[in-house]
Amino acid sequence: MSELIVGVDLGGTQVRAVVAHADGEIVARHATRTNAQEGPQAVLARIAREIGHVLQGRSVAAIGVGAPGPTDPSTGLVLVAHNLPGWRNVNLCDELGEHFDAPVFVGNDANLAALAEHRYGAGRGCGHMIYLTVSTGIGAGVIVENRMLLGVRGLAAELGHTTIDAQAEQHGDNVVGTLEGLTSGPNIARRAQEALALGAKSLALEAAGGQISAVSPELLNRAAHAGDTFAREQFRESGRYLGIGITNMLHTFNPERIVIGGSVWLHARNLMIDSVWETIRARAESPEYWQELQILDAALGEDVGLLGAVAVAADGLQQRNHK
Repeated sequence: MSELIVGVDLGGTQVRAVVAHADGEIVARHATRTNAQEGPQAVLARIAREIGHVLQGRSVAAIGVGAPGPTDPSTGLVLVAHNLPGWRNVNLCDELGEHFDAPVFVGNDANLAALAEHRYGAGRGCGHMIYLTVSTGIGAGVIVENRMLLGVRGLAAELGHTTIDAQAEQHGDNVVGTLEGLTSGPNIARRAQEALALGAKSLALEAAGGQISAVSPELLNRAAHAGDTFAREQFRESGRYLGIGITNMLHTFNPERIVIGGSVWLHARNLMIDSVWETIRARAESPEYWQELQILDAALGEDVGLLGAVAVAADGLQQRNHK
């Protein structure tokens, strides 16, 4: 039987932990609320308790942690986590290493999700892959020659922050011309609200009781699936922007497979996929970029972050053992 590994998914709402084998078989799991407002030290203590809870006295070979935001895998630093107040330059390796007699490995949650889908999910058997999550934001991870692309400090593959429309207006702190600013759920709703304020009609507005500010991605999705032309066009437009972003990725990384997850994509895929492909075919420099390309739905669901943490710990342990 293989050694046991702990995987932790640190989120703004929940801290989740599993004990698993390196092949992704989960042995035990537990979750608790993050209570991020209590600050880093309280959350770190909560993570340690969750790990202890799932271990139940078992010995563990390694611990992996996925954190929301830029991380430096070489040092274990969470450089900043925007949905965790006070989290700047927090060293997860050092902090958790004080509690457990096992090496700790840390990674950005989107990178680890890419690793998980590549290892256990829709990316299996594929050497060159891009993972995208289309949800309240856009997360991404890139696999090149079966390895995560990290960059000099682990900050590579922030594809959601690449610029798609340089002429787009800025709304507060939200740079709407980025891939995230044009295709994430809140920004689909924002564009729809702007059009509705100018007099557009939609079933989504009726469902929101006539309150434009209450028109959400979920209401737009429901209206689109009911045949509402306005709502359907919002998702088609987002699909076009996503297609532009993917075309840029094809030119940069030349992947064989793109795996997409996230709540917006999984609920509105059928509304977006045609315009994604139309845009790719129209904008790619040559058909060779897309003729054999596969765009697949993510396969691991809510376990993707946990399994990514397991995978990064398994890889880190293997590298240590071969030194």
